[in-house]
This record gives sequence, C-alpha cells and structure tokens, in this order.
Amino acid sequence: MSYVSIFESLWTQTELYQKLKESEEVKDDFVHIAAHELRSPIQPILGLADMLRSKKIDGAEAEYLDMIIRNAKRLQRLTEDILDISRIESKLLDLNKESFNLNDMILSAIMDSKDQIAKEHKDNLKLEFDPKEDIVIEADKSRINQVISNLVSNAIKFTNKGTVSVSVALVPNTNEPNKNKVLVSISDTGPGIDSEILPRLFMKFATKSSTGTGLGLFISKSIIEAHGGEIWGRNNYPEGKGATFGFILPLPNGSFEV
Repeated sequence: MSYVSIFESLWTQTELYQKLKESEEVKDDFVHIAAHELRSPIQPILGLADMLRSKKIDGAEAEYLDMIIRNAKRLQRLTEDILDISRIESKLLDLNKESFNLNDMILSAIMDSKDQIAKEHKDNLKLEFDPKEDIVIEADKSRINQVISNLVSNAIKFTNKGTVSVSVALVPNTNEPNKNKVLVSISDTGPGIDSEILPRLFMKFATKSSTGTGLGLFISKSIIEAHGGEIWGRNNYPEGKGATFGFILPLPNGSFEV
C-alpha cells in the first residue's frame, strides 16, 4: 500500500507539473500576442501626434500634444521590453552581428541622452566621454546600442547633478592571452544602488523607481550574455559617490584598430 501511495503521489505531481507547464505556455503566448497587438495602434498615435506638433500650435494644445507623445513613447518602450522578455524566455533572441566602430555608436547614444537631460531640466549634470583609439567589435549593433542607451539613461535618471561618464578600455582575455576584450563602463555621481535592489539587480522587476518597470537591466544582461560577454553593477563607495555599471565583450580576432 505504501508503494501504491508513493506512485499515486508521483503521478499527481506529474499531472500538476504538466498542467502548470501548459498554463505557462498559454501565459507566454498571451503576453507575446498582447504586446504585438499593442504595437499596432502606437505607431499611428505617434505619427499623427508628431504631424500635429510640427504645425504652429502653442499654449495648452501644445502641452497636451507633448503629453500624448511622451506617454505614447513610454508605452512603445514598454511594449518592446515585453516582446524582448518573451523572446529571451523562449530562447528566440536572434543576433544580427556586424562589424562597427563602438566609439561612434557610444557618441550617438550620448547625443540622444542629452535630450533626456534637457527634458528633465538637469542643468547641473554633465555627460562625459573621451574616446581614445577606435575600437571595432562584431556584434548586433542595435542590441548593443539598446544596452548602452539603457545604462546611460538609468544613470541620468538617478543623478540630479554631477557627472555621468562613459569610458571604453581594452582588457586582456584571460582565456586567450594573445587577444583582448573591450570593457565599457558607465559611472555616475548619484545616490548609488539601493541595498535592497543590489542582490537582485539584474532580475525582472527589480526597481524602486516610480517611472521604470525594472525590465531594462534584465534585458541588457541577456543581450550581453548572448554575445558571450559579462555585465555587472556596483556602488562606488568607499572610493567615491554613485554607481558604476560595466560590461565586457570579446573582440573579433582580438584586434581593435579600424
């Protein structure tokens, strides 16, 4: 009877596991379809709002349009994040690799981030990036840009004054001594990473911000690891103020000259 009891228990657990698995698949399918459906109305909303904004509209009407555009863009980012999460968890995150100059891409991301500084009225905040040698990497350009833009945007969001600095350096590849890796670091002079968030920094929904979803770092980690790299975040104290996020990527054939 004891053997029968154990067998029945195992059978019940197997059935429950199968039902749970099916439920998870249904949930994933729903999230994926819902995110795609959300995408469709966002584009015309943004397109028509931008068209109206380009006309000579001022006063309250201009403010209303700016609010529509700002919130539509937030919804667009959220939709793209949800789709990325769906791809990552389904192991369908495809990389379209190409060779490109990393410094040029960082400069472009910084130019975009200056708009964020202006919109958030952070006149006492400086963005710094002083590229040295040109560095060519082989990676998915749009995905690496997504990671850098996310890390710089986070640094700006949590830093009211001081400096957000981006640096790029070559580091030895310990597995292949004759080759190098590239290290990208983003440091800020903000309050640092909350002690409650630090242990689960790159997990989904790890945030205390009222304006974020906590998905960006999880997605960034998945993108960097898909490229064979590593990513981390740490507080700067006791040596300084704020926080630093960094990631390492392998270089093609260990070279770095254009």
